[in-house]
Amino acid sequence: MQAKTIGKLLLFFTLAWVTVSCSNETEGNEEAKKERRQEVKEFINHHLQDSHDFNIYSYTGDDGKLHHVGFPLPVIIVDNGLQVFSSSKFHHGEEVVESGGNYYRLYHSKIYKTDANGTLNYEEGHGDHPTNVRPLDLSITKSVVMMIVTGILLILLFRGLAKSYQKNNGIAKGVGRFFEPIVVYVRDEIAIANIGEEKYKKYMPFLLTVFFFIWFLNMFGLTPLGVNVTGNIAVTTALAILVFLLTNFTGTKDYWKHIFDPLGDGMPWIGKIFIYIILVPIEILGMFIKPFALLIRLYANMTAGHVVLMSLIGLIYIFKSWVGGPLSFGLSFAISMIEVLVALLQAYIFTMLAALYFGFASESHDHAEEHEGEVQHL
Repeated sequence: MQAKTIGKLLLFFTLAWVTVSCSNETEGNEEAKKERRQEVKEFINHHLQDSHDFNIYSYTGDDGKLHHVGFPLPVIIVDNGLQVFSSSKFHHGEEVVESGGNYYRLYHSKIYKTDANGTLNYEEGHGDHPTNVRPLDLSITKSVVMMIVTGILLILLFRGLAKSYQKNNGIAKGVGRFFEPIVVYVRDEIAIANIGEEKYKKYMPFLLTVFFFIWFLNMFGLTPLGVNVTGNIAVTTALAILVFLLTNFTGTKDYWKHIFDPLGDGMPWIGKIFIYIILVPIEILGMFIKPFALLIRLYANMTAGHVVLMSLIGLIYIFKSWVGGPLSFGLSFAISMIEVLVALLQAYIFTMLAALYFGFASESHDHAEEHEGEVQHL
């Protein structure tokens, strides 16, 4: 009882100190706090965006200028031919680059075609939306670099796992002992459970690849490297398109019959035609809603996690309080631990739903009848 009373008193005094420190900050340095809020907002937006150079960290030098530590990446533009140059020429958006008689400027991680002075024309009422032409950009950005690194890492990792199987009569060694149970879990609890033992093998390479690919990218996103690949909607869209294509190109005739004749042969067409005016368009729309749900779920969850984490860290800089700082740090640490779990969970959910869609596409009529018989028996 006494411990509970002490805990309540500590909580009361902590909240009181936070309130006092925040009120003092509000009364004394309101303008400075607004500036810091804006800086944190810009930093979060910059973290969420892709970039044409790999910036590891930045610092303000003795000259008062911001210095970036990292390395440039190749810029590849299709505009009256192929324009290739280093992203260092942009000087982080401060310089205009001339290539092939054209001028380009980097603005908010996007390349715009401009004149020699770097003039950008904006929409009325939208100061941050230039109307300049954007050429086709095929550059090797930071996200592309991390996807290449992740791909190479997966090849080396599982090539070593395969070799250990060959040398040790099917027994994994080294780091393979950690990944072997995960591979078995994906096979037994995701692929076989949703697709079936007869047809799961042809989907296993994709399911394993997409699971570890998303998981590793999510984990890289939690490192100080500042990469947010799965928070890029273009990446999640590409993954969802692959699931969509595999689902529909490997779909059986029963899968397509279910879409265009969902009620089956239990009713004559003259009775179904009025129902199908509504039902068939819904089934067709469902073909596109399923991959759309995949890409939005992965994109939104990873982006939200990064925004929450960076916002909590930014509170330390905004309030500059000896009470609020440790509290913000503690919350940031707790959210980071949760994000480690979310990184694995989102890879699992994406893989599981993809396997579920593959199971719908590959299910045969005989297999469906067996399930109906089992339900009737129960």
